[in-house]
Amino acid sequence: MPILNDTTIALLLYVILGGIYLFVVPLALYFWLQKRWYVASSFERAFLYFLVFFFFPGMLVLAPFLNFRPKRREINI
Repeated sequence: MPILNDTTIALLLYVILGGIYLFVVPLALYFWLQKRWYVASSFERAFLYFLVFFFFPGMLVLAPFLNFRPKRREINI
């Protein structure tokens, strides 16, 4: 009985693709949004909104663990 039969390969492929869909691409998208939020062109912003919609389940999975609030400003009096 070989270790890599059709069922194992299919299950492994589902796990890899699910991990990419739920963790890898949304994490990269979060960092891309953080870096380009204030300088993106209108086309790039529309594309970013499409990606957020497309990877929404992964964004929900990662949202409780990420904090991208702006840094606190120093007020000099």
